[in-house]
Amino acid sequence: MNNNVLEKKQYYTEKYRPQYHFSPERQWMNDPNGMVYYNGEYHLFYQYHPNGTTWGPMHWGHAVTKDLVHWEHLPIGLAPDEHGTIFSGSAVVDWNDTSGFFEGKSGLVAIFTHADTYPDSDRPRQRQSLAFSKDNGRTWVKYEGNPVLQEEGITDFRDPKVFWHRETNQWIMVLAAGQTVRIYTSKNLLSWEFTSEFGEEHGSHQGVWECPDLFELPIDSNSNQKKWVLLVSIGNDPIYEEGSRTQYFIGDFDGKTFFNHHDPEKTLWIDHGRDNYAGVSWSDVPSEDGRRIYIGWMSNWRYANVTPTKEWRSAMTIPRVLELKTTEEGIRLVQNPVCELQGLRDEKIVIENEVVVPGKNLLANVKGNTFEIIAQFEIGTATEFGFKVCKGANEETIIGFNVENQTFFVDRTNSGEADFHEDFAGKHECELIPENNKITVHVFVDQSSIELFGNDGKSVITDLIFPNQENKQIELYVKNGEVKLNSLELFTLKSVWR
Repeated sequence: MNNNVLEKKQYYTEKYRPQYHFSPERQWMNDPNGMVYYNGEYHLFYQYHPNGTTWGPMHWGHAVTKDLVHWEHLPIGLAPDEHGTIFSGSAVVDWNDTSGFFEGKSGLVAIFTHADTYPDSDRPRQRQSLAFSKDNGRTWVKYEGNPVLQEEGITDFRDPKVFWHRETNQWIMVLAAGQTVRIYTSKNLLSWEFTSEFGEEHGSHQGVWECPDLFELPIDSNSNQKKWVLLVSIGNDPIYEEGSRTQYFIGDFDGKTFFNHHDPEKTLWIDHGRDNYAGVSWSDVPSEDGRRIYIGWMSNWRYANVTPTKEWRSAMTIPRVLELKTTEEGIRLVQNPVCELQGLRDEKIVIENEVVVPGKNLLANVKGNTFEIIAQFEIGTATEFGFKVCKGANEETIIGFNVENQTFFVDRTNSGEADFHEDFAGKHECELIPENNKITVHVFVDQSSIELFGNDGKSVITDLIFPNQENKQIELYVKNGEVKLNSLELFTLKSVWR
Protein backbone atom coordinates (compact mmCIF):
# COMPACT_ATOMS: atom_id res chain seq x y z
CA MET A 1 0.00 0.00 0.00
CA ASN A 2 1.52 3.35 -0.98
CA ASN A 3 1.75 6.21 1.51
CA ASN A 4 -1.03 8.25 -0.11
CA VAL A 5 -3.51 5.39 0.21
CA LEU A 6 -2.38 4.75 3.78
CA GLU A 7 -2.80 8.41 4.73
CA LYS A 8 -6.27 8.54 3.20
CA LYS A 9 -7.27 5.38 5.06
CA GLN A 10 -6.09 6.83 8.37
CA TYR A 11 -7.41 10.36 7.77
CA TYR A 12 -10.02 11.43 10.34
CA THR A 13 -9.88 8.12 12.20
CA GLU A 14 -8.75 9.40 15.61
CA LYS A 15 -10.63 8.42 18.74
CA TYR A 16 -14.04 10.20 18.93
CA ARG A 17 -13.53 11.80 15.49
CA PRO A 18 -16.89 12.62 13.81
CA GLN A 19 -17.32 11.07 10.36
CA TYR A 20 -19.97 13.31 8.79
CA HIS A 21 -19.77 16.48 10.89
CA PHE A 22 -17.37 19.30 10.18
CA SER A 23 -14.35 19.37 12.48
CA PRO A 24 -10.94 21.00 11.95
CA GLU A 25 -8.08 18.82 10.79
CA ARG A 26 -6.27 19.73 13.98
CA GLN A 27 -6.26 22.16 16.92
CA TRP A 28 -9.05 24.22 18.50
CA MET A 29 -12.30 25.45 16.92
CA ASN A 30 -15.33 27.30 18.26
CA ASP A 31 -18.01 29.62 16.79
CA PRO A 32 -18.98 29.42 13.11
CA ASN A 33 -18.17 32.71 11.36
CA GLY A 34 -18.45 34.40 7.97
CA MET A 35 -21.00 31.95 6.59
CA VAL A 36 -21.86 33.01 3.05
CA TYR A 37 -22.81 31.38 -0.27
CA TYR A 38 -21.06 32.66 -3.40
CA ASN A 39 -20.30 31.25 -6.85
CA GLY A 40 -21.50 27.76 -6.03
CA GLU A 41 -19.77 27.40 -2.65
CA TYR A 42 -20.89 27.59 0.95
CA HIS A 43 -18.12 29.22 2.98
CA LEU A 44 -17.63 28.32 6.62
CA PHE A 45 -15.15 30.32 8.61
CA TYR A 46 -14.72 29.54 12.29
CA GLN A 47 -12.97 30.69 15.42
CA TYR A 48 -9.64 28.90 15.28
CA HIS A 49 -6.49 28.58 17.37
CA PRO A 50 -3.82 27.10 15.06
CA ASN A 51 -1.29 26.53 17.85
CA GLY A 52 -3.25 24.56 20.42
CA THR A 53 -6.32 22.52 21.29
CA THR A 54 -7.69 25.03 23.81
CA TRP A 55 -9.02 28.53 23.24
CA GLY A 56 -6.24 30.98 22.38
CA PRO A 57 -5.42 33.90 20.05
CA MET A 58 -8.30 33.78 17.60
CA HIS A 59 -8.01 33.44 13.81
CA TRP A 60 -10.63 32.63 11.21
CA GLY A 61 -10.22 29.07 9.99
CA HIS A 62 -11.79 28.39 6.60
CA ALA A 63 -13.51 25.60 4.69
CA VAL A 64 -15.87 25.41 1.73
CA THR A 65 -18.47 22.94 0.53
CA LYS A 66 -20.64 22.66 -2.55
CA ASP A 67 -23.20 20.33 -0.94
CA LEU A 68 -23.17 21.14 2.83
CA VAL A 69 -21.78 17.65 3.41
CA HIS A 70 -18.30 17.25 1.89
CA TRP A 71 -15.78 19.87 2.99
CA GLU A 72 -12.55 21.23 1.56
CA HIS A 73 -10.15 22.72 4.10
CA LEU A 74 -8.56 26.00 3.03
CA PRO A 75 -5.75 28.11 4.55
CA ILE A 76 -6.52 30.44 7.46
CA GLY A 77 -8.73 33.27 6.24
CA LEU A 78 -7.96 36.03 8.76
CA ALA A 79 -5.07 36.28 11.23
CA PRO A 80 -4.36 38.71 14.10
CA ASP A 81 -2.78 42.06 13.24
CA GLU A 82 -1.97 45.44 14.82
CA HIS A 83 -5.65 45.89 15.76
CA GLY A 84 -5.89 42.62 17.68
CA THR A 85 -7.08 39.04 17.33
CA ILE A 86 -10.00 38.06 15.09
CA PHE A 87 -13.22 37.37 16.98
CA SER A 88 -16.55 36.31 15.49
CA GLY A 89 -18.40 37.99 12.65
CA SER A 90 -20.13 37.47 9.34
CA ALA A 91 -19.60 37.77 5.59
CA VAL A 92 -21.81 39.05 2.79
CA VAL A 93 -21.75 39.32 -0.97
CA ASP A 94 -21.49 43.01 -1.91
CA TRP A 95 -23.41 42.48 -5.14
CA ASN A 96 -23.57 46.15 -6.12
CA ASP A 97 -20.12 47.18 -4.88
CA THR A 98 -21.56 49.53 -2.27
CA SER A 99 -18.18 49.39 -0.51
CA GLY A 100 -16.17 50.39 -3.58
CA PHE A 101 -13.80 47.47 -3.08
CA PHE A 102 -14.61 45.67 -6.34
CA GLU A 103 -14.39 48.15 -9.25
CA GLY A 104 -18.11 47.88 -9.91
CA LYS A 105 -18.22 44.07 -9.70
CA SER A 106 -19.31 41.85 -6.81
CA GLY A 107 -17.16 40.33 -4.10
CA LEU A 108 -17.06 39.07 -0.54
CA VAL A 109 -16.83 41.36 2.50
CA ALA A 110 -16.15 40.01 6.00
CA ILE A 111 -17.30 42.03 9.00
CA PHE A 112 -15.63 40.89 12.21
CA THR A 113 -14.56 41.93 15.70
CA HIS A 114 -10.97 42.99 16.35
CA ALA A 115 -10.12 42.23 19.99
CA ASP A 116 -7.27 43.72 22.03
CA THR A 117 -6.95 45.92 25.13
CA TYR A 118 -7.13 49.67 25.59
CA PRO A 119 -3.70 51.36 25.59
CA ASP A 120 -1.99 51.23 29.01
CA SER A 121 -4.87 49.17 30.37
CA ASP A 122 -6.02 45.58 30.93
CA ARG A 123 -9.55 46.48 29.90
CA PRO A 124 -10.69 44.49 26.84
CA ARG A 125 -11.37 46.48 23.68
CA GLN A 126 -13.61 45.15 20.91
CA ARG A 127 -14.05 46.99 17.60
CA GLN A 128 -15.63 46.08 14.27
CA SER A 129 -13.51 45.82 11.14
CA LEU A 130 -13.72 44.79 7.48
CA ALA A 131 -11.81 42.60 5.04
CA PHE A 132 -12.60 41.89 1.41
CA SER A 133 -11.87 39.18 -1.14
CA LYS A 134 -11.84 39.37 -4.92
CA ASP A 135 -11.01 35.69 -5.49
CA ASN A 136 -13.92 33.72 -4.02
CA GLY A 137 -12.63 33.99 -0.47
CA ARG A 138 -9.21 32.46 -1.09
CA THR A 139 -7.30 35.58 -0.04
CA TRP A 140 -8.40 38.56 2.03
CA VAL A 141 -7.33 42.19 2.24
CA LYS A 142 -8.07 44.05 5.45
CA TYR A 143 -9.60 47.49 4.95
CA GLU A 144 -7.07 50.26 5.54
CA GLY A 145 -9.68 52.26 7.46
CA ASN A 146 -10.18 49.60 10.17
CA PRO A 147 -11.82 49.66 12.63
CA VAL A 148 -15.09 50.94 11.16
CA LEU A 149 -17.18 50.87 14.36
CA GLN A 150 -16.29 51.26 18.02
CA GLU A 151 -18.08 52.21 21.23
CA GLU A 152 -15.65 52.98 24.04
CA GLY A 153 -18.31 52.75 26.72
CA ILE A 154 -19.17 49.12 25.98
CA THR A 155 -16.73 46.35 26.95
CA ASP A 156 -18.50 43.33 25.41
CA PHE A 157 -19.11 44.65 21.89
CA ARG A 158 -18.78 41.93 19.29
CA ASP A 159 -20.02 39.35 16.78
CA PRO A 160 -21.46 41.54 13.99
CA LYS A 161 -24.02 39.82 11.73
CA VAL A 162 -24.72 41.88 8.60
CA PHE A 163 -27.37 41.57 5.87
CA TRP A 164 -28.89 43.68 3.10
CA HIS A 165 -32.41 44.95 3.87
CA ARG A 166 -34.20 45.40 0.55
CA GLU A 167 -37.15 47.33 1.96
CA THR A 168 -34.97 50.18 3.21
CA ASN A 169 -32.13 49.73 0.71
CA GLN A 170 -29.36 49.51 3.31
CA TRP A 171 -27.08 47.21 5.22
CA ILE A 172 -28.17 46.14 8.71
CA MET A 173 -25.79 45.05 11.46
CA VAL A 174 -26.92 43.27 14.62
CA LEU A 175 -24.23 43.30 17.27
CA ALA A 176 -23.94 41.82 20.76
CA ALA A 177 -23.38 44.47 23.43
CA GLY A 178 -23.26 43.17 26.99
CA GLN A 179 -26.74 41.77 27.50
CA THR A 180 -28.48 43.48 24.60
CA VAL A 181 -28.35 43.53 20.81
CA ARG A 182 -27.57 46.84 19.12
CA ILE A 183 -28.72 47.54 15.56
CA TYR A 184 -26.77 49.71 13.11
CA THR A 185 -27.37 50.69 9.48
CA SER A 186 -25.07 51.58 6.61
CA LYS A 187 -25.21 52.36 2.89
CA ASN A 188 -21.66 51.25 2.13
CA LEU A 189 -20.44 48.85 4.90
CA LEU A 190 -17.82 51.47 5.83
CA SER A 191 -19.73 53.94 8.00
CA TRP A 192 -22.38 52.83 10.47
CA GLU A 193 -25.21 54.61 12.28
CA PHE A 194 -26.77 53.35 15.52
CA THR A 195 -30.56 52.99 15.26
CA SER A 196 -31.86 50.94 18.22
CA GLU A 197 -31.18 48.50 21.01
CA PHE A 198 -33.12 45.38 21.96
CA GLY A 199 -33.04 43.00 24.85
CA GLU A 200 -33.28 44.72 28.20
CA GLU A 201 -35.78 42.70 30.25
CA HIS A 202 -36.48 40.42 27.26
CA GLY A 203 -35.74 36.70 27.33
CA SER A 204 -32.94 35.13 29.33
CA HIS A 205 -30.03 37.09 30.79
CA GLN A 206 -28.19 34.17 32.38
CA GLY A 207 -24.95 35.21 30.71
CA VAL A 208 -23.39 37.67 28.32
CA TRP A 209 -25.24 37.92 24.98
CA GLU A 210 -23.30 36.77 21.92
CA CYS A 211 -23.54 35.88 18.22
CA PRO A 212 -26.87 37.46 17.19
CA ASP A 213 -28.56 36.74 13.87
CA LEU A 214 -31.67 38.40 12.41
CA PHE A 215 -33.67 37.13 9.44
CA GLU A 216 -37.21 36.90 8.07
CA LEU A 217 -39.10 33.62 7.57
CA PRO A 218 -42.53 32.73 6.18
CA ILE A 219 -45.02 31.17 8.61
CA ASP A 220 -46.10 27.67 7.59
CA SER A 221 -44.42 28.19 4.19
CA ASN A 222 -46.85 31.02 3.39
CA SER A 223 -44.86 33.79 1.70
CA ASN A 224 -47.69 36.25 2.43
CA GLN A 225 -47.27 35.77 6.17
CA LYS A 226 -43.84 36.40 7.62
CA LYS A 227 -42.11 37.16 10.91
CA TRP A 228 -38.55 38.03 11.85
CA VAL A 229 -36.40 35.76 14.00
CA LEU A 230 -33.61 37.04 16.25
CA LEU A 231 -31.12 34.45 17.51
CA VAL A 232 -29.07 35.32 20.60
CA SER A 233 -26.54 33.02 22.25
CA ILE A 234 -25.87 33.27 25.99
CA GLY A 235 -22.45 32.69 27.51
CA ASN A 236 -21.66 30.38 30.38
CA ASP A 237 -22.40 31.58 33.92
CA PRO A 238 -21.32 29.12 36.67
CA ILE A 239 -24.58 29.81 38.55
CA TYR A 240 -26.69 28.08 35.88
CA GLU A 241 -26.21 24.38 35.19
CA GLU A 242 -26.96 24.57 31.46
CA GLY A 243 -23.82 26.52 30.58
CA SER A 244 -23.87 28.29 27.22
CA ARG A 245 -26.95 27.99 24.97
CA THR A 246 -29.02 29.87 22.42
CA GLN A 247 -32.40 31.58 22.66
CA TYR A 248 -34.56 33.10 19.95
CA PHE A 249 -37.20 35.80 19.61
CA ILE A 250 -39.99 36.08 17.04
CA GLY A 251 -41.24 39.51 16.02
CA ASP A 252 -41.18 42.33 13.50
CA PHE A 253 -38.39 44.48 12.09
CA ASP A 254 -38.81 47.76 10.20
CA GLY A 255 -35.21 48.37 9.16
CA LYS A 256 -34.34 50.11 12.41
CA THR A 257 -35.99 48.39 15.37
CA PHE A 258 -36.86 44.83 16.35
CA PHE A 259 -40.23 44.35 18.11
CA ASN A 260 -40.67 41.17 20.15
CA HIS A 261 -43.91 39.28 19.38
CA HIS A 262 -43.93 37.58 22.80
CA ASP A 263 -44.14 38.84 26.36
CA PRO A 264 -40.71 40.07 27.49
CA GLU A 265 -40.35 37.34 30.11
CA LYS A 266 -40.94 34.55 27.56
CA THR A 267 -37.80 32.61 26.75
CA LEU A 268 -37.62 30.29 23.73
CA TRP A 269 -34.65 27.94 23.30
CA ILE A 270 -33.41 26.73 19.94
CA ASP A 271 -32.04 23.50 21.43
CA HIS A 272 -32.64 21.66 24.70
CA GLY A 273 -29.36 19.77 24.80
CA ARG A 274 -26.06 21.10 26.06
CA ASP A 275 -24.06 21.26 22.83
CA ASN A 276 -25.43 23.67 20.25
CA TYR A 277 -24.01 27.15 20.70
CA ALA A 278 -23.23 30.33 18.72
CA GLY A 279 -25.17 29.08 15.71
CA VAL A 280 -25.98 31.47 12.87
CA SER A 281 -27.28 31.19 9.31
CA TRP A 282 -25.69 31.39 5.88
CA SER A 283 -25.93 34.68 4.00
CA ASP A 284 -26.84 34.97 0.32
CA VAL A 285 -28.33 31.52 -0.18
CA PRO A 286 -29.96 31.86 -3.64
CA SER A 287 -33.64 32.82 -3.64
CA GLU A 288 -34.46 29.82 -5.84
CA ASP A 289 -33.17 27.61 -3.00
CA GLY A 290 -35.11 29.63 -0.45
CA ARG A 291 -33.83 27.90 2.67
CA ARG A 292 -32.53 29.53 5.84
CA ILE A 293 -29.62 27.20 6.62
CA TYR A 294 -28.07 27.17 10.09
CA ILE A 295 -25.09 25.54 11.77
CA GLY A 296 -23.93 25.70 15.39
CA TRP A 297 -20.79 24.96 17.39
CA MET A 298 -21.30 21.53 18.95
CA SER A 299 -19.91 22.18 22.40
CA ASN A 300 -20.52 24.15 25.60
CA TRP A 301 -18.29 26.74 27.26
CA ARG A 302 -18.79 24.90 30.56
CA TYR A 303 -16.37 22.16 29.45
CA ALA A 304 -15.31 22.95 25.86
CA ASN A 305 -11.61 23.30 26.69
CA VAL A 306 -11.37 19.90 28.38
CA THR A 307 -13.36 17.49 26.20
CA PRO A 308 -11.31 14.28 25.78
CA THR A 309 -9.96 14.63 22.24
CA LYS A 310 -6.28 15.03 21.46
CA GLU A 311 -5.44 16.06 17.90
CA TRP A 312 -8.38 18.45 17.46
CA ARG A 313 -11.14 19.88 19.60
CA SER A 314 -14.77 20.59 18.65
CA ALA A 315 -17.12 19.97 15.75
CA MET A 316 -20.09 21.74 14.21
CA THR A 317 -23.67 20.47 14.24
CA ILE A 318 -25.07 19.10 11.02
CA PRO A 319 -26.47 21.92 8.85
CA ARG A 320 -30.16 22.50 9.52
CA VAL A 321 -33.06 24.25 7.81
CA LEU A 322 -34.90 26.76 10.00
CA GLU A 323 -38.64 27.36 9.53
CA LEU A 324 -41.52 28.99 11.41
CA LYS A 325 -44.46 26.69 12.13
CA THR A 326 -47.76 27.17 13.94
CA THR A 327 -48.00 24.82 16.93
CA GLU A 328 -50.41 24.38 19.83
CA GLU A 329 -48.25 26.84 21.77
CA GLY A 330 -48.13 29.41 18.96
CA ILE A 331 -45.59 30.18 16.27
CA ARG A 332 -42.30 28.41 16.91
CA LEU A 333 -38.94 27.94 15.20
CA VAL A 334 -38.44 24.38 13.95
CA GLN A 335 -35.26 22.88 12.54
CA ASN A 336 -34.56 19.83 10.44
CA PRO A 337 -31.45 18.31 8.82
CA VAL A 338 -30.61 19.50 5.32
CA CYS A 339 -31.75 17.02 2.66
CA GLU A 340 -28.22 16.81 1.24
CA LEU A 341 -27.28 14.51 4.13
CA GLN A 342 -29.43 11.78 2.57
CA GLY A 343 -26.63 11.24 0.06
CA LEU A 344 -24.55 9.66 2.85
CA ARG A 345 -27.03 6.85 3.43
CA ASP A 346 -25.57 3.40 2.92
CA GLU A 347 -27.07 0.18 4.28
CA LYS A 348 -30.75 0.40 5.16
CA ILE A 349 -32.91 -1.50 7.64
CA VAL A 350 -36.71 -1.16 7.56
CA ILE A 351 -39.18 -2.27 10.25
CA GLU A 352 -42.93 -1.68 9.98
CA ASN A 353 -46.01 -2.31 12.13
CA GLU A 354 -44.39 -4.06 15.06
CA VAL A 355 -45.56 -4.10 18.66
CA VAL A 356 -42.57 -3.57 20.94
CA VAL A 357 -42.63 -5.17 24.39
CA PRO A 358 -40.00 -5.41 27.15
CA GLY A 359 -37.25 -7.87 26.37
CA LYS A 360 -37.85 -7.81 22.62
CA ASN A 361 -35.09 -5.82 20.91
CA LEU A 362 -35.92 -5.53 17.23
CA LEU A 363 -32.45 -4.08 16.58
CA ALA A 364 -30.47 -6.80 18.36
CA ASN A 365 -28.56 -7.70 15.20
CA VAL A 366 -27.73 -4.11 14.23
CA LYS A 367 -24.48 -2.43 15.22
CA GLY A 368 -22.95 0.94 14.46
CA ASN A 369 -21.94 4.35 15.75
CA THR A 370 -22.41 6.45 12.60
CA PHE A 371 -26.06 6.13 11.64
CA GLU A 372 -29.44 7.80 11.22
CA ILE A 373 -32.84 6.60 12.48
CA ILE A 374 -36.27 7.83 11.42
CA ALA A 375 -39.10 6.27 13.43
CA GLN A 376 -42.77 6.80 14.18
CA PHE A 377 -44.30 5.39 17.36
CA GLU A 378 -47.95 5.06 18.32
CA ILE A 379 -48.34 5.37 22.06
CA GLY A 380 -49.74 2.34 23.86
CA THR A 381 -49.52 1.21 27.48
CA ALA A 382 -45.76 1.70 27.94
CA THR A 383 -44.55 4.42 30.30
CA GLU A 384 -41.31 4.98 28.38
CA PHE A 385 -39.72 3.87 25.13
CA GLY A 386 -36.90 4.75 22.81
CA PHE A 387 -33.38 3.75 21.82
CA LYS A 388 -30.18 2.88 23.62
CA VAL A 389 -27.19 3.65 21.40
CA CYS A 390 -23.41 3.26 21.61
CA LYS A 391 -24.22 0.47 24.02
CA GLY A 392 -21.73 -1.94 25.54
CA ALA A 393 -21.32 -3.95 28.72
CA ASN A 394 -21.04 -0.89 30.96
CA GLU A 395 -22.11 2.07 28.79
CA GLU A 396 -25.16 3.34 26.94
CA THR A 397 -26.75 6.58 25.85
CA ILE A 398 -30.54 6.62 26.13
CA ILE A 399 -32.76 8.49 23.68
CA GLY A 400 -36.25 8.23 25.10
CA PHE A 401 -39.81 9.47 25.45
CA ASN A 402 -41.55 9.63 28.84
CA VAL A 403 -45.24 9.09 28.14
CA GLU A 404 -46.64 10.48 31.40
CA ASN A 405 -44.57 13.68 31.32
CA GLN A 406 -44.64 14.00 27.52
CA THR A 407 -40.91 14.65 27.53
CA PHE A 408 -38.27 13.77 25.02
CA PHE A 409 -34.77 13.20 26.45
CA VAL A 410 -31.15 12.23 25.98
CA ASP A 411 -29.57 10.61 29.03
CA ARG A 412 -25.77 10.62 28.89
CA THR A 413 -25.33 9.77 32.58
CA ASN A 414 -23.64 6.50 31.62
CA SER A 415 -22.59 7.33 28.07
CA GLY A 416 -18.84 6.83 28.44
CA GLU A 417 -15.96 9.12 29.34
CA ALA A 418 -17.35 11.96 31.47
CA ASP A 419 -14.92 12.56 34.32
CA PHE A 420 -13.22 15.45 32.50
CA HIS A 421 -15.88 17.79 33.96
CA GLU A 422 -18.32 17.43 36.83
CA ASP A 423 -21.21 18.93 34.82
CA PHE A 424 -20.92 16.75 31.73
CA ALA A 425 -22.90 13.64 32.67
CA GLY A 426 -26.65 14.17 32.92
CA LYS A 427 -30.11 13.91 31.39
CA HIS A 428 -31.46 16.63 29.12
CA GLU A 429 -35.13 16.81 28.22
CA CYS A 430 -37.83 18.92 26.65
CA GLU A 431 -41.54 18.76 26.03
CA LEU A 432 -42.80 16.79 23.04
CA ILE A 433 -46.58 16.65 22.62
CA PRO A 434 -47.87 13.60 20.71
CA GLU A 435 -49.80 14.35 17.53
CA ASN A 436 -52.75 12.00 16.92
CA ASN A 437 -51.27 9.80 19.63
CA LYS A 438 -48.04 9.48 17.67
CA ILE A 439 -44.51 10.86 17.90
CA THR A 440 -41.80 10.91 15.26
CA VAL A 441 -38.12 10.66 16.09
CA HIS A 442 -35.19 11.56 13.82
CA VAL A 443 -31.81 10.66 15.30
CA PHE A 444 -28.25 11.23 14.08
CA VAL A 445 -25.40 9.44 15.87
CA ASP A 446 -21.81 10.18 14.85
CA GLN A 447 -19.10 8.60 17.05
CA SER A 448 -19.25 11.29 19.74
CA SER A 449 -22.53 13.13 19.26
CA ILE A 450 -26.31 12.75 19.28
CA GLU A 451 -28.68 15.06 17.40
CA LEU A 452 -32.32 14.40 18.08
CA PHE A 453 -35.27 15.94 16.22
CA GLY A 454 -38.79 15.25 17.50
CA ASN A 455 -42.06 15.71 15.59
CA ASP A 456 -40.49 17.22 12.48
CA GLY A 457 -38.06 19.43 14.35
CA LYS A 458 -40.40 20.96 16.93
CA SER A 459 -38.18 19.67 19.74
CA VAL A 460 -34.42 19.37 19.33
CA ILE A 461 -31.65 18.03 21.59
CA THR A 462 -27.95 18.11 20.70
CA ASP A 463 -25.49 16.37 23.02
CA LEU A 464 -21.88 15.25 22.90
CA ILE A 465 -20.97 11.79 24.17
CA PHE A 466 -17.60 10.07 24.49
CA PRO A 467 -18.25 6.31 24.48
CA ASN A 468 -15.86 3.44 24.03
CA GLN A 469 -15.54 3.28 20.25
CA GLU A 470 -16.12 -0.49 20.33
CA ASN A 471 -19.59 -0.01 21.86
CA LYS A 472 -21.86 -0.22 18.81
CA GLN A 473 -24.93 -2.08 20.03
CA ILE A 474 -28.34 -0.48 19.41
CA GLU A 475 -31.42 -1.35 21.47
CA LEU A 476 -35.05 -0.49 20.85
CA TYR A 477 -36.44 -0.55 24.39
CA VAL A 478 -39.77 -0.17 26.16
CA LYS A 479 -40.78 0.00 29.82
CA ASN A 480 -43.92 -1.19 31.63
CA GLY A 481 -46.13 -2.06 28.70
CA GLU A 482 -46.02 -1.92 24.94
CA VAL A 483 -45.72 0.59 22.12
CA LYS A 484 -46.48 0.22 18.44
CA LEU A 485 -43.65 0.94 16.06
CA ASN A 486 -45.47 2.10 12.92
CA SER A 487 -42.27 2.53 10.94
CA LEU A 488 -38.52 2.62 11.32
CA GLU A 489 -35.73 3.27 8.87
CA LEU A 490 -32.13 2.93 10.02
CA PHE A 491 -29.32 3.98 7.68
CA THR A 492 -25.61 3.53 8.22
CA LEU A 493 -23.89 6.73 7.07
CA LYS A 494 -20.69 6.98 5.05
CA SER A 495 -17.72 9.08 6.11
CA VAL A 496 -17.33 12.39 4.30
CA TRP A 497 -13.58 12.40 4.91
CA ARG A 498 -12.39 9.22 3.20
